[in-house]
This record gives sequence, C-alpha cells and structure tokens, in this order.
Amino acid sequence: MIRRGFLAALALTCSLPLAAWAEAPLRVVATTGMIADAARQVGGDLVEVTGLMGPGIDPHAYRQTRSDIVAMTRADLVLWHGLYLEAQMESFFHDLGRKRQVVAVAEGIEPSRLRAHDDYADKFDPHVWMTPDLWREVVAEVARALTETRPEAAETFAANAARHIADLDRLSGYAETVLATVPEGNRALVTAHDAFGYFGQAYGFEVLGVQGISTQSEAGLNRIAELVDTLVSRKITAVFVESSVSDRSVRALIEGAAAQGHQVQVGGELYSDAMGPDGSYEGTYLGMLDHNITTIAAALGGQVPPRGMDGKLSAGL
Repeated sequence: MIRRGFLAALALTCSLPLAAWAEAPLRVVATTGMIADAARQVGGDLVEVTGLMGPGIDPHAYRQTRSDIVAMTRADLVLWHGLYLEAQMESFFHDLGRKRQVVAVAEGIEPSRLRAHDDYADKFDPHVWMTPDLWREVVAEVARALTETRPEAAETFAANAARHIADLDRLSGYAETVLATVPEGNRALVTAHDAFGYFGQAYGFEVLGVQGISTQSEAGLNRIAELVDTLVSRKITAVFVESSVSDRSVRALIEGAAAQGHQVQVGGELYSDAMGPDGSYEGTYLGMLDHNITTIAAALGGQVPPRGMDGKLSAGL
C-alpha cells in the first residue's frame, strides 16, 4: 500500500511539470542592495532575490566571487546597475548577457538627466539612487525586466511597482520639506567621496567629496589641504562618513581643521553605495534615503522628526 501510494504521488507530480514550474518564484540576482530591494518590492512573492553586495560593500571595487558566478549562471534574471558602477565586473556581465537574461537597470535613464563623470569623458555619475525622482526610473526598468521574464505576471508587477513608486514620491516630498529647513549658509555636504552629486543638484546643496565619483580615485594631500582650508574659511562644522568607505580621509579633515583652531565634528554616517543592515528599516531603499535625508538635515541645522519620515529610523536624531 505504501509503495502503491508513493507511485501514485510520483505519477501525479510528473504529470504536471509545467504547472509546477509556473508556480516557482523567479530566481533573480541583483548586484547592489538597492537593486535587490527594488526587485523584491516589484516582484513580491513571485521572486526569490539574491543580492551580491551586502551592507558596507563598495560596488566600485567589487569583483565577482565563485559563488556569485554560480548564482548568476543559474538565475532566471540578473540585474546590475551599469553606468560604470560595477567597473570590475562589466566584461563579465557582457559575456553573461549572451547566455542569460541580464539587464543594466540604470542605463535606460535619459542621458540629459545624468551628471558627467569626473574621471571618464564618456561615462556618467552612477549614483542615481541618491534621489527618489531618479530612482523611480530604475524601479520602472526593474518592473519591465521582470515582466519580460514572466509576462503572465505583468499585472502583479505593474501594481507592485505603482505602489512602490507612490512611496518614492512621498519620500521625495519629505526630502524637499525637511532639507528646505537647513539654513542656506549651512548647505555644504562634505563626504568621503563624491556620491551625493544628484542629491546636491536636487536639494540645493554644495557637495564636497574628498575622493571623486569612484572610490578608486586617489584622495591626495592637496585635496585634503584644500578641503581643510574650506572648512576653516567657511566655518563648516560638520562632515560625514560613509558606511561603505574608509573614514580615514574624513578624520584627516577633522584633524587638519583642529590644527588651525577650528572644531569640526562627524555629522553622522551616511549610506552612500550600500544600504543599512539586513532586516532593518535602513536596509531598505526607503530607509536608506530616509536615514540620509534626516541625518544631513539634522546635522546641518534643519528641523526633522526625531525618527524620520514615518518614525521608523532605528535611532532618534
């Protein structure tokens, strides 16, 4: 009886292979945490997302591991950023794209909306996640890629994308409101590298990075000395470290200013090229930007809610 029941169950399973596969989640691999979050928001229960670069990982310098290669070659869809963000992996993605569904989700943004790269004449600043208005275009591209991979779920993907984009629009409104409370004379954002250019353009802040757009560019002594003089002459009192970049150069600014009798403090840690801890609010795109917006505004003299847009930030400000 047991053997007969097993054979009957096996026959039933084998008679419905297409239905079983149709119900299996799409296997999606995304390079950055921001793209992985977009895929989860749009795909919902219909996707199983693996993110390659976790908290604190610098995508400019990241190289694929053996386990990454296995995951990507087995995936139904691979999402990478493009715009020369994953500079060490570009040739791999172009090769993989001949065999698998591979999409550079940021490269569909209209070039007129992009900032020029400071190191490469034919490249653009890849940090488009720094404003919700630009990131909504990436979310739309993620939805398009998921829909192309699984057309029968198009309505679900479209509804999920619309809901998430509505949240991005709400975040954009929050940013405009709280950042407008920062006194105009304080709107100088000094960071470890030039990841906040789109943020500065959108909200009227001068962004001063020790390094350039890529963390692979050199932070020379002349640049540090120049920024120290700027801190002192303009009486800038707060600088910011980044979760995915060494704080050594920012600490050098503080020490240099102190040697000239000017006190500068760390205004907070910002999420530049990677999101916050897995499983936390800051480990989502909304939480990452909410943290950055709220931290910057508070440190530079603005008025902010104590725990951010929806009271979800893990630490009060």
